[in-house]
Amino acid sequence: MRSVRQCSRTACGRPAVATLTYVYADSTAVLGPLAQHAEPHSYDLCVPHAERLTAPRGWEVVRLLPEFEPLAPSRDDLLALADAVREAGRAPEPVAAPSAPEPAALADAPRRGHLRVLRGAGADPGEGTV
Repeated sequence: MRSVRQCSRTACGRPAVATLTYVYADSTAVLGPLAQHAEPHSYDLCVPHAERLTAPRGWEVVRLLPEFEPLAPSRDDLLALADAVREAGRAPEPVAAPSAPEPAALADAPRRGHLRVLRGAGADPGEGTV
């Protein structure tokens, strides 16, 4: 399923439609369709930022597509979303707890939530270590 990626430009929350990469050896900026996966050395751009892109002085911009349009969700995307919602709505399966017997020293100790009071050697019966 395609993820909804946002434009890499600061303070821009529009959906990304193009990916910008740089070829430093050729002093070229390549602007093409949105890549399948986000890469650390590429930039995702929305329609306005892709259309207004300029390169540094002495660099060339190669545009692989003349126009960039937001992609509509495909049937696969909608089915994947429906499966994810269905899976999230299922009741969790019960997890079987291990049936290890408790040591006799702990079995008669009073319990407080998930903490237990351990009776220490030489301690008063009313005192314990938590």
